[in-house]
Amino acid sequence: MGAAPSVNLASETEMTEDPTHTAAGGPGARAPLTRERIVEAAVRLMDEEGLAAVTMRRVGRAVGVEAMSLYHHVRDKDDLLDGVVDHVMRGFPFPAEPGPSSEDLAAYGRAVAHAWRRTLRAHPAVVELLARRGRSARSAALLRPVEVALWTLRRMGLSPPDAARAFHVIGSYVMGSVVLETGRISAAEGGGGATGHDLPPDAFPQVLEALSYLDADDPDERFDFGLDLMIEAIRTLAGRSREPERDVGTSNATR
Repeated sequence: MGAAPSVNLASETEMTEDPTHTAAGGPGARAPLTRERIVEAAVRLMDEEGLAAVTMRRVGRAVGVEAMSLYHHVRDKDDLLDGVVDHVMRGFPFPAEPGPSSEDLAAYGRAVAHAWRRTLRAHPAVVELLARRGRSARSAALLRPVEVALWTLRRMGLSPPDAARAFHVIGSYVMGSVVLETGRISAAEGGGGATGHDLPPDAFPQVLEALSYLDADDPDERFDFGLDLMIEAIRTLAGRSREPERDVGTSNATR
């Protein structure tokens, strides 16, 4: 089997200067306006106020220029949002290459899923952004973690179609977990209301039995529990329909 895909994220984004907004030098001089600086401002706005706050006018104000000046560096808002995805995914914490055993590979798969979760928890609005942009978001920075995840699933013995399906299932699980954990959907926002403990026991015996566990559930433990279920399901599926061993190789896109 091939080695884990290597990662080289050097010079992913060019930092082109706007000749009308270069620093003159000396104390207090304004930093050059660059694509990276614009994207970083957009990421800060997104993290602090949500995706709806990322407008050309708000981003321009954040970097100290009129919105029209941004168009020297980004084609339009879609290009800016692509830059936001690239910026976030360039920080993806790729795990170290796995060892040769199946247990090593399963641990590597868990590490990849946790890396996705950490990345999205740090920038939870990216979940919404990825959902909105769908297949149009296909930069190298985004596809490298996808390549690593698919490579892992193939190494675990899944066929190409099953690996793609498993990627969708695990990806949905990770993104849904992040949405719940970061309060993008929060039961607490309603304020007051029934807690569940006053439910009639004859109508909801199972809910009442589980309620204390649901209330005390630790997000990390819950995530690991679900991830372990999926890893075991992948092993079972791979054992039933394992292809003849062959080198799944690496992707040139990750080099």
